[in-house]
Amino acid sequence: MPATEFLRHHWPAIIIGVTAAAIACAAVAMLGNMPPHRIVMATGPEGEAYYRIGERYREALARENVEVQLVATAGSVGNLALLRDARGGASAALIEGGIPDVGDISQLESLGTVFYEPLWWFQKRGVRVEGIESLLGRKLSIGEPGSGTRALTQALIQRTGMEGKFGELLAFAPQTARDKLLAGEIDAAFIMTPWESPTVQQLLADERVALAGFTHADAFVALFPFLNKVVVPRGVVSIPDDRPPANVVLIATRASLVVRKDVHPAIQYLLLNAAVKIHSAPSIFHPANAFPAAEAIDIPLSDEAIRFYKSGLPFLHDHFPFWMAALLGKLAVLLIPILGLLYPMTRILPRLYDWAMRSKVLRLYGELRFLEDEMTSARNAGHDTREMTERLDRLQEQANRLRVPLAYASMLYMLRHHIDLVREGLRKPVDRTMP
Repeated sequence: MPATEFLRHHWPAIIIGVTAAAIACAAVAMLGNMPPHRIVMATGPEGEAYYRIGERYREALARENVEVQLVATAGSVGNLALLRDARGGASAALIEGGIPDVGDISQLESLGTVFYEPLWWFQKRGVRVEGIESLLGRKLSIGEPGSGTRALTQALIQRTGMEGKFGELLAFAPQTARDKLLAGEIDAAFIMTPWESPTVQQLLADERVALAGFTHADAFVALFPFLNKVVVPRGVVSIPDDRPPANVVLIATRASLVVRKDVHPAIQYLLLNAAVKIHSAPSIFHPANAFPAAEAIDIPLSDEAIRFYKSGLPFLHDHFPFWMAALLGKLAVLLIPILGLLYPMTRILPRLYDWAMRSKVLRLYGELRFLEDEMTSARNAGHDTREMTERLDRLQEQANRLRVPLAYASMLYMLRHHIDLVREGLRKPVDRTMP
């Protein structure tokens, strides 16, 4: 059967088949882009604040059947390196603001800032706690390589012109620095971590060490736009013991929750929703609901984060499990154009179908009309009409072979009747008495 004949006789089935195939392909593509049930989150040293916050995210996402694997690192610099490395496996991480030389961040997006992270300055009791000059010739811990503590402390040392003026700069993790300081093996320790850090709480409560403040905090905030000034209120650790004995001014960054751009939007919404539950409580440095905040310090906000801070969770994510919300959302995206196409097709296709069925019969009617005119002219002129009779027979045969739905059978029967009428007219003798 020629292709044109096949298309003419089977075009409704072809349209339905093509539409079904397009829907099936779109469905396969859609299902292949469903959100994962496992992500990797880079945190910080085990037992410290970053890691404990990561555990809270793990618990929150576990309620949505998403497994969060925590990776312990030295801190923000290490977290950022894992995120930038597409083969590193980390999908999300906590990153402190203003890490010098952040490198390529084109594949990263922020979900907003989540808490203040002060740079704590602890010194042995007896060391003069007044200005950075008190550290001349002293042994300091400035954080291990890969930590945000070390990155920021080195930037401050360079800005204050204190390079080479300390006795020794040591690279200790927070817990190690705490133990060394309490044992009197070092003179001071810089630790960048939130207020809730167990190491910070232990040092604040121990009488063997004192919390020092930054006398040039305003200058540092002016020079480093990512820094903020925070105050540890007098007596906040212990009012009866008056610890600390005065307000202590610190400098602090704001930590951000950062993800790779390829993290599924549904996972981003889960992380954002968890961030609200984890970080919206008040702290000594900020009131309730100050975090998470739609702030982009070094890394731009994701589109999902912008929508979340403007209008909250999408409707579907607010009423369905995350995987179902993602599926329904994709179905809506898929069905809207399909429905937009099918609606006019439901109006047009019946008319096209009616036209196609009628045209099968009307085409033969056209041939019959043309043949009848020829036969009339030939008879009036006295010409031989046998060739026209053969053509009429072929037309009759075509009409007999024609298959149409039952609704159009009356047209086909009428055509056959008219063919018979033309044949009878051909058999009648010509009346030549007419003027």
